[in-house]
Amino acid sequence: MAPLLQSTQPWVEKYRPRQVKDVAHQDEVVRVLTNTLETTNCPHMLFYGPPGTGKTTTALAIAHQLYGPELYKSRVLELNASDDRGINVVRTKIKNFAAIAVGSAGRQGPYPCPPYKIIILDEADSMTEDAQNALRRTMETYSKVTRFFFICNYISRIIEPLASRCAKFRFKPLTEDIMTSRILHICKEEGLFLDSEALSTLSSISQGDLRRAITHLQGAARLFGSSISSKDLISVSGVIPEDVVQSLLVACRSGNFELANKEVNNVIAEGYPVSQVISQLFDVVVEADDITDEQKAKICKKLGESDKCLVDGADEYLQLLDVASSAMRSLCNMQEFSLD
Repeated sequence: MAPLLQSTQPWVEKYRPRQVKDVAHQDEVVRVLTNTLETTNCPHMLFYGPPGTGKTTTALAIAHQLYGPELYKSRVLELNASDDRGINVVRTKIKNFAAIAVGSAGRQGPYPCPPYKIIILDEADSMTEDAQNALRRTMETYSKVTRFFFICNYISRIIEPLASRCAKFRFKPLTEDIMTSRILHICKEEGLFLDSEALSTLSSISQGDLRRAITHLQGAARLFGSSISSKDLISVSGVIPEDVVQSLLVACRSGNFELANKEVNNVIAEGYPVSQVISQLFDVVVEADDITDEQKAKICKKLGESDKCLVDGADEYLQLLDVASSAMRSLCNMQEFSLD
């Protein structure tokens, strides 16, 4: 059964770093945490940054390296957004775990086993403000026997009293070089071939998110075999083909509403997510040299408004048509009119 487990295991888990020193591109964080492992002097910590940059991996790695497999389950409590973490859970489950005293087991082989427990709260920015406030007292009361690791994407959603009690570590999006070296390592292990164009495409569609890159790579390997092209990666990633976005922009430049409406209908008929179209259209508009700054500002303002409407549940066809109409007015310098 062992080989079967190996073949069906998601590559994200299979190639997840097991030690802090193996975490890629987070040099400052690794340096501080390596020192923590040596001294076992660990403060409360707050890891924040974009998805797929190694925050959860780092927290789990340091916990495993501190306690080893024997003590890990009794010394570490991990909760993420899929668990109920309202104020009642903070007052019961978290508080009860934090209150348990632990003996000084002393070093067990390579594991320091310090005399405190660790509570890892993943996706802490999704916790309610009341639940975060309830944690403040718990952190102070049980600081001798418990350390908290908060992991989030947006530090602004963590209340200031919690953030000020923690050592903060920002995880940067991975550069193309770092991502390429990691992907090439996986390709070598799995017997895959990616040319330079495919590697560049994978880096650009992943936007610094290594987890997304590995997931796309595994999906493409399952569908297309050992030789994977740039086109294969685009088809499995859900990215809108470049020619579709360009056709929409060309229609907007034409000043012909019927043509723009036809392109909008084509996008909807193909089932492309409009939020992704807006995201890619934004990149194309910002990088275009033949669009003035004023035109870019007007178009991007409308893209932002439509993106918010889509998040709120608005109709995709109407929002994309609104974007196309607004872009057409800006690009063709048409006079704006009001219905007043």
